[in-house]
Amino acid sequence: MSALTREIEEINRREINFDGPYPLSDKPGNPLRVVFLMPYGHAYSLLSLGTMSLYDMINRDQKLGAIAERALVFDSLRQEGNRILLPEGEDVYRTIESPDSVAEADILALSITNAGNLATVFKILDLAGIPRRARDRNPAQHPLIVGGSAGFANPEVLGEYVDVVALGEAEISMRELVRRFPEARRTGRREAMLEYVAQIPGLYVPHLYDVTYRDGGGVLSIRPCNPNVPEKVRPQYLQVADFPATHFTAPISDGEIAMMVPTLGCRWDCHFCTLGVPPFRQAPYALLSDYLDKCEERGITKFVISSPTFTQYGKRFDLLGKLRDYSQRASEKVTTIIGSVRADEVSNTYLDAVNDLGDFGHMLTELALENEVRGVITVAPEFANSELVRIFNKTLTKERVNRSMEMCGKHPEFNTVMLYFIIGAPGETREDRLAIADYAVDVFDRLAREDGTVIVKFTQYMPKPGTVSQRTEMVNPIDTDEKVAEVEERLKGLVGTARYARNFRVLWGESARMHLESVCIRGDRRIGTVLEDLHDSGVDLSVISPEQLHEVLARYGLRQEEYLRRMDDDVLPWAIVDVVDAAQERELLKSLDEREALQAGAGGSAVR
Repeated sequence: MSALTREIEEINRREINFDGPYPLSDKPGNPLRVVFLMPYGHAYSLLSLGTMSLYDMINRDQKLGAIAERALVFDSLRQEGNRILLPEGEDVYRTIESPDSVAEADILALSITNAGNLATVFKILDLAGIPRRARDRNPAQHPLIVGGSAGFANPEVLGEYVDVVALGEAEISMRELVRRFPEARRTGRREAMLEYVAQIPGLYVPHLYDVTYRDGGGVLSIRPCNPNVPEKVRPQYLQVADFPATHFTAPISDGEIAMMVPTLGCRWDCHFCTLGVPPFRQAPYALLSDYLDKCEERGITKFVISSPTFTQYGKRFDLLGKLRDYSQRASEKVTTIIGSVRADEVSNTYLDAVNDLGDFGHMLTELALENEVRGVITVAPEFANSELVRIFNKTLTKERVNRSMEMCGKHPEFNTVMLYFIIGAPGETREDRLAIADYAVDVFDRLAREDGTVIVKFTQYMPKPGTVSQRTEMVNPIDTDEKVAEVEERLKGLVGTARYARNFRVLWGESARMHLESVCIRGDRRIGTVLEDLHDSGVDLSVISPEQLHEVLARYGLRQEEYLRRMDDDVLPWAIVDVVDAAQERELLKSLDEREALQAGAGGSAVR
């Protein structure tokens, strides 16, 4: 027995399906085989609720002529440079559910969560023995390749490689794809099949659009090839009633952990953030309550509440109370991990409710901290300068943060604050950056705990497709390390080396990844070819240098600065899927221009 077979047997032994076995034997006719390929290990794959929801939905629907399976980056697979290889004794890349080859699937759905990881698609297709480029595949022999998740927010980068991109929430569009696919494939011609698929709302088919490129990077035009193709493809965002329960609760556990997603979207609309794009929706409390009952029946004792802003959930106290009651009944320790919250939505009542859980924490408590960590509160000011906060429509003012910190300081179980800051935004000055250090010290002082810790976590400003800031310029990642170092040195200067080591942390280390992501999030289809070139040449994409990136870009007539500049072009590379309000874009750019003009008029204080 091979290592892969043993690993899959162990996975099947441990998994708990909360609603029992799937009724696969009741599927009509000869069901399609849909393989969801998640580029993670088993434990993390179960927490990928978008994909797991679709997997569960297809298998539960007895009227839908399809069976869903899962292929993972199994622990027993071998890594050789940029390639993933099968273990010794195995000659087929298979799924958890079937020994048949992944390459024999009818539909293969790829989930990529980050634009900088798009080259993972090459690894996976090679492992499965499927031609990378869409033009080299045919309907009779190869699966239809569907891309999805946040990594495809700009679907153009891999437009030559994937057949379809599912935009937004895919429960309806994927069901329609599965339902219509047999008829589409019967056309016998790839072009006709893709035209058929392109009629499904929420599905974008890059092959059916002609692109004219700008020299150096970007596009002059992108338009449908024929009248049967939609001029615009809109992401699908669904009502709560349209979702299966598994969009809010993980359908399968590894026997240890269960996950709930109480909210989707965010009530706020920060111009740089993708969370405010879909409408805000809440899971029905009865659904989450029933799920917790199922978990208790099966002895699950670790819970992840994954929500962009859990404090916005209307029934948060009911949910926390139910978890508290379970933890008091259980013979084993029950642990609850809570995702992010907004500091301006925190109250003493909320802090008390979390504390009553007994053993609780936050994802970030896994950080190696010198002090004992009892509770972590995550705060995302993003900017220390109030004017930047206003311009980017961030509503978390310093006054609101101050009130929250004072509440936490009075609460015995919260002694660690994680501060998220964006660095390198348009309009940012050196003084703005240095003020982050002063902000961190003020937060520590308001926390008023000698055993406290303030962690400053930096994220480089990235103007993401689908946000109001998508056209703004981006700082070259090569400069970001120096900017972070400036802030860290000021922080050390303010508090002293010993106190800094005891009570503060600065987290950064992503500049290598940012080089690649800077061209991927705003790239055209030529960037896909660049990624393929880098992948095949063996460059470690997690630590790619600026020189390596520039060299391969130049090989294709491209320049990184074309993807860093303000994109005032009439046409964006992702124009077919762009639904951002143009008036909001213009207002943001105008505000940034006015700020820069004021800085210049003040004697050039806008040193960046």
